[in-house]
Amino acid sequence: MKIFPAIDIKDNKCVRLIKGNFDNKIEYEISPIDQATKYREYGFKNLHIVDLDGALTGKTINLDIIKEIIIKNDFKVEVGGGVRNTDSINQYIDAGVDKVILGSGAIKNKEFLKEACEKFQNKIALGLDAKDGNLSVSGWKENLNIKIIDFLKEVNDFGISRIIYTDINKDGMKTSPNFEETQNIAKISNCPVVISGGVSSINDIRKAKSLNHKNIEGIIVGKAIYDGDIKLDQLAKEINA
Repeated sequence: MKIFPAIDIKDNKCVRLIKGNFDNKIEYEISPIDQATKYREYGFKNLHIVDLDGALTGKTINLDIIKEIIIKNDFKVEVGGGVRNTDSINQYIDAGVDKVILGSGAIKNKEFLKEACEKFQNKIALGLDAKDGNLSVSGWKENLNIKIIDFLKEVNDFGISRIIYTDINKDGMKTSPNFEETQNIAKISNCPVVISGGVSSINDIRKAKSLNHKNIEGIIVGKAIYDGDIKLDQLAKEINA
């Protein structure tokens, strides 16, 4: 089970959004680069980064920060946030990013998703964000009348290398992830699935590990770290436990 500590970047700061709402965000004192260094010092190997400025603009706004994080640390980094064209994917891969997460742009344009998977083999992850079982896009402002499961069946053979499943109602709320729905997605997905949204305590990490589903690859931990609900030394022990 891979553990992905998270860094969400906005205005050069680490932030966390509540249910994806840009008007309801918490800023933290530590810089993204210093936060990444702290993760490395505790022995984490994987890192989840969201460029929230990129999500709003469709551009790789924080590319230089992400590059510096990769240069200074030996992480396998997955990055998302407003990736809407192959130029942005190229920029991230050239910077050393392991997986580029596509979201709204790929969901609204399945042909873009398919072409990206073909061109950048084993590099494209798909972010599936759900509200009440339906897909949400455009920074979670637009709720599509499309069931997650139905959409996944349409794109399952494209060559996606990872799915990040987020239950929006859980994100930033620290009320535990939607394990049940994640397992439902993992059952039909042709690629590994990462759990995202709502991690509240170390018990959620242990529950994720206990699911023992061969297709569940890892779990993302964000706000619970920043708020001190999960201590990094405690979380680090779960990497190889």
